[in-house]
Amino acid sequence: NQVLEMFDHAYSNYMEHAYPADELMPLTCRGRVRGQEPSRGDVDDALGKFSLTLIDTLDTLVVLNKTKEFEEAVKKVIKDVNLDNDIVVSVFETNIRVLGGLLGGHSVAIMLKEKGEYMQWYNGELLHMAKELGYKLLPAFNTTSGLPYPRVNLKFGVRHPEARTGTETDTCTACAGTLILEFAALSRFTGTSIFEEYARKALDFIWEKRQRSSNLVGVTINIHTGDWVRKDSGVGAGIDSYYEYLLKAYVLLGDDSFLERFNTHYDAIMRYISQPPLLLDVHIHKPMLNARTWMDSLLAFFPGLQVLKGDIRPAIETHEMLYQVIKKHNFLPEAFTTDFRVHWAQHPLRPEFAESTYFLYKATGDPYYLEVGKTLIENLNKYARVPCGFAAMKDVRTGSHEDRMDSFFLAEMFKYLYLLFADKEDMIFDIEDYIFTTEAHLLPLWLSTTNQTISKKNASTEYTELDDSNFDWTCPNTQILFPNDPMFAQSIREPLKNVVDKSCPRGISRAEESLGSGPKPPLRARDFMASNPEHLEILKKMGVSLIHLKDGRVQLVQHAVQAASSLDAEDGLRFMQEMIELSSQQQKEQQLPPRAVQIVSHPFFGRVVLTAGPAQFGMDLSKHKAGTRGFVATIKPYNGCSEITNPEAVKEKIALMQRGQCMFAEKARNIQKAGAIGGIVIDDNEGSSSDTAPLFQMAGDGKNTDDITIPMLFLFNKEGNIILDAIREYEAVEVLLSDKAKDRATIFKGKMLPNYIIDSNLEVENMDQKSSENDSHKPNSEEAPSESQDAGGASEEPEGAEESSAVGDPDPLSPASADRASVSMADQDPHAPGAAEAGASEPACSPEDSQPQEQNTQTESNPKAHWDSKVQPMESILADWNEDIEAFEMMEKDEL
Repeated sequence: NQVLEMFDHAYSNYMEHAYPADELMPLTCRGRVRGQEPSRGDVDDALGKFSLTLIDTLDTLVVLNKTKEFEEAVKKVIKDVNLDNDIVVSVFETNIRVLGGLLGGHSVAIMLKEKGEYMQWYNGELLHMAKELGYKLLPAFNTTSGLPYPRVNLKFGVRHPEARTGTETDTCTACAGTLILEFAALSRFTGTSIFEEYARKALDFIWEKRQRSSNLVGVTINIHTGDWVRKDSGVGAGIDSYYEYLLKAYVLLGDDSFLERFNTHYDAIMRYISQPPLLLDVHIHKPMLNARTWMDSLLAFFPGLQVLKGDIRPAIETHEMLYQVIKKHNFLPEAFTTDFRVHWAQHPLRPEFAESTYFLYKATGDPYYLEVGKTLIENLNKYARVPCGFAAMKDVRTGSHEDRMDSFFLAEMFKYLYLLFADKEDMIFDIEDYIFTTEAHLLPLWLSTTNQTISKKNASTEYTELDDSNFDWTCPNTQILFPNDPMFAQSIREPLKNVVDKSCPRGISRAEESLGSGPKPPLRARDFMASNPEHLEILKKMGVSLIHLKDGRVQLVQHAVQAASSLDAEDGLRFMQEMIELSSQQQKEQQLPPRAVQIVSHPFFGRVVLTAGPAQFGMDLSKHKAGTRGFVATIKPYNGCSEITNPEAVKEKIALMQRGQCMFAEKARNIQKAGAIGGIVIDDNEGSSSDTAPLFQMAGDGKNTDDITIPMLFLFNKEGNIILDAIREYEAVEVLLSDKAKDRATIFKGKMLPNYIIDSNLEVENMDQKSSENDSHKPNSEEAPSESQDAGGASEEPEGAEESSAVGDPDPLSPASADRASVSMADQDPHAPGAAEAGASEPACSPEDSQPQEQNTQTESNPKAHWDSKVQPMESILADWNEDIEAFEMMEKDEL
């Protein structure tokens, strides 16, 4: 029932505020129309002015038993949607979301029509639209290799003078290898074989181009030559659904060659990429070498695929590791390191983890996975729900939001969560008669025997190399998987319970695993010491020369031709890339993290959180856990550069002012003098947004700023306007300035809330009496941002932000979280933190590392105490001390 209510909240807001636009913008309550909003780069390639979210949601409506709404939605799609737009879209996204959505809608429409109550008027209109779209995608396949161009113009195709596409040379493996289910279904439904033929040709080409010794594929391939452009291989972004579609194509189409290919790849994945519970990218030519030190959130689908394959143990292990990361950060960050720190902090409400949870529950019947699902529901309601829908997380560490609700959230998340909790009687049809596409669209299994226009067996006879053991785990009997042992799954999970929070994970090199036998592993950037003669010798072999600069830094330069061999040259290149990533990471960690502005007054009640840049002066919000709370007031003059003329309006309020015309510190002094308790500077650059620009921290004026004691935060124009619009509509607007978004149970402790906004995990009755109880059971949302958190935002932020300017330059800003490596390949300082001068390959565990992470939750002795009570109980003081000790230890480590 909760899932249904959440779906209604998201779907009705899309239909009310956004339709017929492609996406809902949940913070500003309007539709996202391509070309009318600032470009988000490749993210916008999914938008084609074809009511994307509605099409993507069609079969979800039927799964959730909303047949009347489905019938209305289908009529809207038939009447309103135009597929003939002059717009360039991603072939991959359009295939899985729009073509898949139309086919899924058609599949359930004919099922409902057959049942006799609904859709009696339906005459295959969605299928006609799907066929029209299929023909619009076909020009993308006009390449000698058969691999499609990554983008196509819906009206003009690819090579047409007006198409504005067709010059690309590269595509991702998943982009070219995730077509067979939709294209084959379209061929089987319509009897037109061309679609299935094109999709098969693309899959055949990728199979031919796999690296023959490792049986792995790279991330990016040249669509004309078939050369691998990016030679790293994993199961996450860029490759993920290629593997998924090989196995599912076998299930849907019954062609053994797909199963044989999948098993060959799966054997390689388990041999090289799977390092339980981690799944780490490797080089396709040297698969014993890890290609990067972080994982991306898209790999969360893989445990679900392993369940379909029948390999349950590693599925349970990886899923449990991911769940522990979620418990630490509330959501799965877009990327996280092997020691579970945030690498990219966004979370666009991705459904892959919910998908794997559903499949594991189906396979094991273990009620543990229902608890996992409950956690996902609670976190979505608590941290992502806003008045106009659900907002993507801009930064999982601060809880700030992005004005974005992708179509896959409605297409997949609610489908998997509903199915996780649904009994058979909650469903109006048998879900076992269908297979899920990668976008969770439903295709009926009876397609396997319909309109078979292609022989089942490929002409290729390359499969003799396969070992029969590859087929051991296909289509298993669950009674064999759990032989009289209901504790089987728990015994696998138990050792992983502490892997994220309470242990100090240390990567064991494969050489160590083999007890020193075989060749030594290559030198890693994190282990390098400029004073170690053995390391210098290894550098020389790799063609890397070391130059000592006058200022004490060291410059590294690689000349591949000077390497001892081509393999050494490749090791040298990887070493240099690691050095760049390491120095970039160190730069990020030295910068202040983003802050949060949370609107806590009616009707927001803490549900809207804006990403704010910190100041290098004034109150440090990370050291004041309660933050600063107050009503906002616009100052006069609005720029804050002279004495405030409306001090009576500003006193005891948080002052709003415009950026520009004087130094930030000057603005802060003027509002502080007028009695303000905090300040928010709003960017005067029209349309600027934290969605598209790097976050800033406000620099001081070069003088002593100790006299400034109030907190100051910086909001870009778009986020600032959300507050200004709220003032225009509701007049009295109250905000909370803090280091990260606060749990609403904490914000409103001791205060009554309207029942409709109370979170599912809070007690509705007797809230006053139970406030202290809620406090003691608070989740990790208030944990200190300790060393496990990278300061700053995602590494995909654009470049070109202003640097801290000189004293005389008005209004200086310094980048707080743009992930820009200003240290070039030649500028890595081996004495920088992280270069492991002490000689250990990983930082040693401190005693605190092995202890459970302290939570800064305060248990107040008086349950009626006000939320910002100054009385601190002993537990809270101890928690603060522990936090300070951890901070000093980190500083000490950095000094080394």
